[in-house]
Amino acid sequence: MVRKTIFGLGVCVVFACNAVMAQNPVIIQYINTYKLLAVQEMQRTGVPASIKLAQGILETQAGQSDLVMRSNNHFGIKCKTAWAGSKVYHDDDEKGECFRAYPSAIDSYRDHSDFLKNSQRYAFLFHINPEHYKEWAKGLKKAGYATNPKYWQQLVKYIEDYDLNLFTLVALGKRKMQDEDKMYAVSDNVKPAIVTTGSGSISAAGAAVSQPVTMIRQAEPVKVKYPEGEFKINDTKVIVASAGTPLLALAEQYNIRYRHLLDFNDIDESEDIIRNDQLIFLQRKRKQGATAFHVVLKDEKLYDIAQAEGIRLEHLLEYNRLQAGQEPMPGQKIYLQKEAGALAFEAGESIMLVNDLAQLQPVAEQEEMPAVAVKHIVQSKETLYSIARKYEVEVARIRAWNRLQKDDLRIGQELLIYKN
Repeated sequence: MVRKTIFGLGVCVVFACNAVMAQNPVIIQYINTYKLLAVQEMQRTGVPASIKLAQGILETQAGQSDLVMRSNNHFGIKCKTAWAGSKVYHDDDEKGECFRAYPSAIDSYRDHSDFLKNSQRYAFLFHINPEHYKEWAKGLKKAGYATNPKYWQQLVKYIEDYDLNLFTLVALGKRKMQDEDKMYAVSDNVKPAIVTTGSGSISAAGAAVSQPVTMIRQAEPVKVKYPEGEFKINDTKVIVASAGTPLLALAEQYNIRYRHLLDFNDIDESEDIIRNDQLIFLQRKRKQGATAFHVVLKDEKLYDIAQAEGIRLEHLLEYNRLQAGQEPMPGQKIYLQKEAGALAFEAGESIMLVNDLAQLQPVAEQEEMPAVAVKHIVQSKETLYSIARKYEVEVARIRAWNRLQKDDLRIGQELLIYKN
């Protein structure tokens, strides 16, 4: 048995059980990040891209679970006796069970494919038409991939809710990536994603390329339709207030002291009316978010994130080692929980700020910010200088973009390179 998937109330709050939105932007972000890799792995081994993406979403809470953050393990595969790689220990069926750990998500996706392809237990699956995702999902459950009795139904729901079978058809050459739903077309101005593999890469069009990089597409804001009246975000009462509404009137309407209302929403005393339609909390926001991190959208500020996630701004700054006035670049992870942030920074992660990039560019270039961030995965014998030459950028810029304190690099380390 690979692992027991528990998809209880906590996960429901994050995903489909959330009544606030029909399509979860966190899940969409996960799909955008890994869809090309899923297509490539299907072409390599035959594991349906729809199944792989659905399993990744379910097993990792769309990339936000504690296990995946500590191990890059996207499919909950346990160590077993044959595993000789890195390991982490995580409570699952039993306390402190051993799980496989990977240098990157790419390694996890490849190992998952090989795990299924090379196991006698799952051999019968590869005789099923890959377009028949329901039969594949039922087969995984039958073979004992997970103990959750609703495992296959949950996979099918993700596949149907997010049209994941499209990516299976893309891998088979029956559809084109351009046919995907507009919710995945994050930006019309951004180049197609390219996903690293050990021997090469694949573009959105399915053509093989040799560049060992991943193009990160910056997410456009997702229009969230909130309920009318009072509802909850992160278990905290909140409303949507219309532009022009006096804050004092809101305080009186909800029987809250005026200064408390300002404090709950990190609003300065000089503000007396709502400038734009926005979330207004009627209780003090939580110290931690409901999920581990938030991916910054285009034009999104830290204050917007604090309101959207129901977390106090001061704690958001603390967990991400930021100061008031600093704003992250789109596509960056902003941590909503203290432990998640601490683990990320201990592992060498950094946050690229808008001002970092602007200060490095000549004034004439500052009007047009880069549309694409290139995620380079450090290979054996690579140095900052060789990477800088590869991308035709200055070493100093790579240091600044990644907040590097020294020039030493480790194999598998991820570096962000910003290109026009």
